[in-house]
Amino acid sequence: MTTPPITLVLVEDHALTRAGLRTALEASGDVRVLAEAADGPAGEAAVLAQRPAVAVIDIGLPGLDGIDLTRRLKAAQPDLKVVILTMHELDDEVLAALAAGADAYCVKSSDGATVLDAVRIVAGGGAYFDARIAHVVLRRLGNPTTSPAGPGPLTPRELDVLRLIADGIGNAEIAERLHLGLGTVKGHIGDILIKLSAADRTQAAVNALRRGLL
Repeated sequence: MTTPPITLVLVEDHALTRAGLRTALEASGDVRVLAEAADGPAGEAAVLAQRPAVAVIDIGLPGLDGIDLTRRLKAAQPDLKVVILTMHELDDEVLAALAAGADAYCVKSSDGATVLDAVRIVAGGGAYFDARIAHVVLRRLGNPTTSPAGPGPLTPRELDVLRLIADGIGNAEIAERLHLGLGTVKGHIGDILIKLSAADRTQAAVNALRRGLL
């Protein structure tokens, strides 16, 4: 039985960028772009009319920015998955997008294949967080003094491991930096994924951010 394509609405104000993304997404064969829009109000109307599985939204839209648009669409269509696109790697923008309910965050300099990966991941119920943004934000938020009072689901050592994962550090180097055995590190990572209900490292970082653990 053939799997139905992922339905999508593309909201991007730059015509060339929008055309390039549409071409890359539709060339995959498993994504169908239902509509395009060049500003926030038109994007809201298109998503509400088409009810796609995924919306790819530029953060810097005229009329209604991507963060406010995401917040409004999530309130109206809770099952909608949102991939945010940005030209900037700014901590405040990332946190605002996550707070608005974004499921993925991609830098515009990423190629079409990266955006396609993000679309597929969120359509499958996961989360995608560009590594160039993840390590910046997690370094900023990873200071234990900024964590909310009270115990969290992760131990201090698991938080140490999670911060290094977000910096793109492999298991062997994590073990060396934290003076742990490789098996211990793998055990911590497994526990982190279970405690944060995450399928992979990226989703674990996103879930931790959304819960205010880092």
